[in-house]
Amino acid sequence: MPIVCGVKFRGVGKVYYFAPGEVEGLTQDDYVIVDTARGRELGRVVLPPQEVDESEVVGELKPVLHRATTLELLEAEHYRQQEAEALEACKEHVARAGLPMKLVDVEYNYDGTRLTVFFTSEQRVDFRELVRQLARHFRTRIELRQIGVRDESRVVGGLGKCGRPLCCATWLSDFAPVSIRMAKAQDLPLSPMEISGVCGRLLCCLRYENDFYQQIRGRFPKVGKSLQTPYGPGKVIKVCVLKETINVLLEDGATLELTADQVSGDTVTDTTVAPVAVGRRSLDAVLGAVKAETPARQARGGDQAPAPSCGTDGQTEQRAKSSKARRPREDEQEEGPSPTDGGAGPGATGQGGSRSSRRARGRRKATTRPNPADGQGAPQKQRDNANQQRPRRRRRSGRSGEDEGGHN
Repeated sequence: MPIVCGVKFRGVGKVYYFAPGEVEGLTQDDYVIVDTARGRELGRVVLPPQEVDESEVVGELKPVLHRATTLELLEAEHYRQQEAEALEACKEHVARAGLPMKLVDVEYNYDGTRLTVFFTSEQRVDFRELVRQLARHFRTRIELRQIGVRDESRVVGGLGKCGRPLCCATWLSDFAPVSIRMAKAQDLPLSPMEISGVCGRLLCCLRYENDFYQQIRGRFPKVGKSLQTPYGPGKVIKVCVLKETINVLLEDGATLELTADQVSGDTVTDTTVAPVAVGRRSLDAVLGAVKAETPARQARGGDQAPAPSCGTDGQTEQRAKSSKARRPREDEQEEGPSPTDGGAGPGATGQGGSRSSRRARGRRKATTRPNPADGQGAPQKQRDNANQQRPRRRRRSGRSGEDEGGHN
């Protein structure tokens, strides 16, 4: 088996294997200069030299040239500080050329011999003239590389829906394929706003627990399947993956919660105990229980007063409406002199006010209860009883008589 060491380049990315060669004593976090397909690169050792299977080595195994010197590290830091200024200059050249491309980042080689420009675009871009202009401006080799939206999120960074930094920008080294079936298997809402990340694609974290959900769902029948339970036949209505149980709807309307062992028959269930219903009982069962309890309640409490019926409630509501109708409205009252001040009474025609004001005064008289100590309690009580039976007709006839008497 070949002996390799794992090297990672700038940012969060894949771990590439290189042959240590004649470089001995490499440890983790050592900086080395390696030979790649794009030329010499500065990388960091993340896996010390070790033996791996040949199937893990993809392509030609390139060697580690030497450890990075202090001068090379200082030179790499110098060019890294100039990347922000180089990005702004590249954006000005792109705007001047009018190309449909969005610049994401620029990256200098450790010795400044190459400048790589990363951009995104929804279509193919002819940037040959742009490369010439950038080469004349920076006087170095220019390389333009088009990346996808996920790589853009990795370079730019940000916060995800969970409130934590993006996985692709912190620790996720490779983008695994994610499908909408994973969201369906986890009973997640299929709204694009709920299951999409900052990049606009499906969330990478949908894949993290997909294997667990597939394993648990494989132990239970699918939703809608019929099965035989210790309490009779039923139908699966829900699979609770986190609790590792299923909800089964029986023929009588009860809902059971069973584990995988109870479904397979490995666990003996005591059928003499009533099933624990996790859902609502059927309407027939509830009505039957109410009808069975009613005679027993009547037998135990026969000497108790019966509950008020609907008729009593209706009479109460009618009395409330009649009392509300007898209450005078504010818009019908008049700010004129009262009859006790020498003004006209309800039967007067000249100075008594309008017809609506006379009705209001008559209504106040009908609803006013004098003190029984004055000797007027009995007539007022009789008048109130008559008003409760025929309130509106009695008051109108009384006012009509008063009006006629006033005219006479």
